[in-house]
Order: sequence, then structure tokens, then C-alpha cells
Amino acid sequence: MKKIAIASDHAGFNLKEKLKSYLAENSFSVKDLGPSSCERCDYPKFAYILAKEISDGNMKSGILICKSGIGNSIVANKLPRVRAALCYNVTAARLSRQHNDSNVLVLGSAFVNAALAKRIVSVWLNTKFEGGRHRRRLNQIKEIERKIRGR
Repeated sequence: MKKIAIASDHAGFNLKEKLKSYLAENSFSVKDLGPSSCERCDYPKFAYILAKEISDGNMKSGILICKSGIGNSIVANKLPRVRAALCYNVTAARLSRQHNDSNVLVLGSAFVNAALAKRIVSVWLNTKFEGGRHRRRLNQIKEIERKIRGR
């Protein structure tokens, strides 16, 4: 069974719950990293928890949801080996996988309803990294990460 992590804040909670069901229906084992209710909470905590799972190699992919998706993207991309892509449409999701080998999909619940989110998730999960010239660019990102860690 394929595994995926998912987390949100209060603004993304309802969409997270819908996507958990959708993922389970599509043979995914879903690791819910919180929150457990739609009670107001701070997105950095949950974005960090999920991104750390990816960065440490415990999970290969994840989905983050907050109101705009911007805050989650900022937090997740602070960690090495995390390539979080904020996607409001199917084309962005496809390109984030083909060109950037994104391993975290970020959604904004203010901009993406459940039906669109399911289409975005499906495309994101089923699109492969193209490699080639894009691999060279990912290697450049890895080199930047090494330089930052070496400070």
C-alpha cells in the first residue's frame, strides 16, 4: 500500500478530511499529522511536522492544506530535501512533479474546493518526474541546500 502524510491548519481541516477519505479510497495509507479538529491553530506547527517527516526520509510524500497555502509552502521549504509546491490547478500540479519532482503538495482551501482538490491530488500522485534537464536543476537545488547547511 502506498503511504502519504497529510496535515492542515483549522482553515484546511475540512478539506483535509475529505482528501483523507479520497486517498484511502484510492489505496493509500494516510498518516494524518493533525490537527484533529477545526479549532483555531497555527499552521507553522503542522507544516513543520509534515515537512520534517519528508526531510528525515520517514515519508516520501505529503499534502499540506491551509487557507492560502502560502504559509505552509514557506515553512515546508525551509527543510532540506523538501520540495513543496503550492498548486491551485491541475497544470501546476503536473508541472511540479514533471519538472521539480515535488514531494509535498500544498493546497489553499480558499482557492480550491474538494472536487478540484481531488483532481489536483490525482494528477500530482500519478505524474512522474521527467528527469533530463530537470535533474540538473534539482542537483543545483541540492547544492544550495548543502551550502546553507554548511554555514
